Amino acid sequence: MAAESRNVWLDHPGGYGIVSRGLHWVMAVLFAWQFAGVVLGVVAEDAPIAAFVGGSHKTLGLMLLLLVLARGIWGFVNAPRRPAHEGALGKAAVAGHLVLYALMIVVPSLALFRQYGSGRSFEPFGLALMPGFEGPIAWLTAPANLAHGFLGWTLLVLIAGHIAMALIHRHLWQDDAIGRMTRGRSAPLGSVSD
Repeated sequence: MAAESRNVWLDHPGGYGIVSRGLHWVMAVLFAWQFAGVVLGVVAEDAPIAAFVGGSHKTLGLMLLLLVLARGIWGFVNAPRRPAHEGALGKAAVAGHLVLYALMIVVPSLALFRQYGSGRSFEPFGLALMPGFEGPIAWLTAPANLAHGFLGWTLLVLIAGHIAMALIHRHLWQDDAIGRMTRGRSAPLGSVSD
């Protein structure tokens, strides 16, 4: 019985365990909020909703960075148990996921360097993470000023591609890859409700 309940938490060749699925979906919701704030800031800059949603951008960026690091460590620990990615499409999926992970680390890291380099304090959730100091450090702020926005939009495009591929798996290729990240296992399509 203990082995069965432990397996629910761990990844396995047929799907992903509760921890992997939980990290995936929590991050999906946070990224949706994060990008909604950015889009609202572009299309409705002065609207109160843009300030409300966008006001958490820095704190959520830090949370997402910590979650992606935790998810990467968890994925590495579970790598031998995870579903296999076989053939050319499997290799493309692995490459796509590696690029997603790289951007999910680089984009918020650039912003943190910029935040520190700006000299302004950063206190997410009231914790004095960066106390602030006099004057900016240009070599810390310049890379983020140059690349954070562009790489952030690139990440959004790749996330949209990730979602599109999940839908292609389901509706065009008729396999239940989505089930591995929703239910923790694939199911025959006849048994999956549309």
